[in-house]
Amino acid sequence: MVKMDFGGVTEDVITRKEFSVAQAQKILKDEVVATLGYGIQGRSQALNMRDQGIKVIVGQRKDSKTYEKAVKDGWVSGENLFSLEEAAKRGTIKMMLLTDAAQKEEWPNVKKSLKKGDALYFSHGFSITFKEQTGVIPPKDVDVILVAPKGSGTSVRRNFVDGSGINSSFAVFQDATGKADQRVKAMGIAIGSGYLFPTTFEKETYSDLTGERGTLMGALAGIIEAQYSTLREHGHGPSEAFNETVEELTQSLIRLVDENGMDWMYNNCSETARIGALRWKNRFREATKPVFDSLYDLVAAGEETRIVLEKSKEPNYKQKLADELKAMGNSELWRAGATVRSLRPNKQKKE
Repeated sequence: MVKMDFGGVTEDVITRKEFSVAQAQKILKDEVVATLGYGIQGRSQALNMRDQGIKVIVGQRKDSKTYEKAVKDGWVSGENLFSLEEAAKRGTIKMMLLTDAAQKEEWPNVKKSLKKGDALYFSHGFSITFKEQTGVIPPKDVDVILVAPKGSGTSVRRNFVDGSGINSSFAVFQDATGKADQRVKAMGIAIGSGYLFPTTFEKETYSDLTGERGTLMGALAGIIEAQYSTLREHGHGPSEAFNETVEELTQSLIRLVDENGMDWMYNNCSETARIGALRWKNRFREATKPVFDSLYDLVAAGEETRIVLEKSKEPNYKQKLADELKAMGNSELWRAGATVRSLRPNKQKKE
């Protein structure tokens, strides 16, 4: 590990310099890594490991579209592509990359496949942290580890292909073999992480659920909708409202934040923008801090996980979800976004 200074607070992190791909390959050379679930995370992590010379097999329901996608990606039925049950039996490291609700459903079958010395791998601490709700209670003779990429599966693959890697947290919940620490670090590098930072299953779950409902998705979408609506109600056209709300954020400002931080972005904006933003930042922080406090409390209490498990069990859940997302996409805000994106010069060149 290397000790890094995060604004006066030090933290031990692992990069590919301290823990090389060759080292990960050596540690995992006798393992069969079974990716259970070929959704967005499962597909990306499996492909990244395959590209890095790790022995990977995929488990997926044969009657699913994702099984067909796996075949198109070069996985061969009966060779390295199996049913969930068969892949679980064959794997020594079983990657639980099904949805959280599906993990609860499939756990009895996965549990039957566990052998002494196997490892259970998660990319989200949900099932273990809230085991009273999920029933996922591992036997004492297996390792239980976590590598949680801090981004969507799409980004996990995209960042790996471009050579940057996406940052991931890692944790050991249970070390039955004495080698869980080496296993989890090797897996973190094998899936293509940029760097690894330590956490616990509980902390990862709380931060992840808070982040998704907060600034990463829920709060971001809500704030965007609010500002767009205000501008439109005051007579601004769709192009102006969308560009001032979304396009400038995604195509300019957030890229400056990514390069050198929020302060650097502020220093590269006009004086008028800087003065106003610094003043209003405080008002937004004061207005939203109680909301985030409430959100975190509900996450820690298990209320958010209860809602997820209940809603995902509803017989019409997938249709309701599709309807909600369709309504979002068909809103004036995001229809304006589609039009604006189509007018970008690089978009026109591609077409």
